[in-house]
Amino acid sequence: MVVYKQANTLQELEQILDLQQRNLPKNISQEESTKEGFVTVEHTMDVLQAMNEVCGHIIAVDESQVVGYALCMHPKFAEDIEVLRPMFHEIDKALKGKVNYIAMGQICVAKTHRGQGIFRKLYQTMKEKLPIGFDTIITEVDGKNPRSLAAHAAIGFKTLAIYHSDDKEWHVIMLK
Repeated sequence: MVVYKQANTLQELEQILDLQQRNLPKNISQEESTKEGFVTVEHTMDVLQAMNEVCGHIIAVDESQVVGYALCMHPKFAEDIEVLRPMFHEIDKALKGKVNYIAMGQICVAKTHRGQGIFRKLYQTMKEKLPIGFDTIITEVDGKNPRSLAAHAAIGFKTLAIYHSDDKEWHVIMLK
């Protein structure tokens, strides 16, 4: 049985990084990235831990193994991951500071557990665990990741902005 909760041990954070590694474009084929999707950012343990201390990452655990995660990223980390800096700039430009939001820094479900509703349940749990005063989740998806774009649209994400950075088209999307 899959349990959904906030990460609170070093072992869970290590398992998040392991699952992340298994889904980076450099570690999967082009065919697999097109069909199954991929993750873009490669986090360090230091940044992952710091983010988790502010707002615990949401994880799906099956028999003590992390099989899915949604990383919670408070806007105060906007400058900490270079590839995400343009996203925060676009969010600030679109919202003009009118919405308190948590960025979903990355979501991933293990290949063995896809198609079981884990993606949806990770977001549902994230909404339930948002810090007081936050009512919106914002993330971005690479335009070359149609599986992720479709999955986010299916649970109610709406486009906030589309921009180009590092020869990529990014879709900034929001869930209220």
